[in-house]
Amino acid sequence: MTEKEKEWAQRASRFIKAELKRAGVGYKELAERLNAHGLEETEASITSQLGRGTFAVTFFLAVVTVIGLSAVSLEDL
Repeated sequence: MTEKEKEWAQRASRFIKAELKRAGVGYKELAERLNAHGLEETEASITSQLGRGTFAVTFFLAVVTVIGLSAVSLEDL
């Protein structure tokens, strides 16, 4: 992974963590919400993905959806 890719990964991870905190949703609850939408995630898998900063765009979009965000501004990343 290039330095630029690492930077973008960190930005995306920070964004998700901040939005989860703002929504009052922890990793366990996030896993439950994602599972209800057909994704197979656990608290541990979410912790790992957000810690590394590497995850699929489908994960990102699913998280945004289950926490109720209606839009994401690239300026926020």
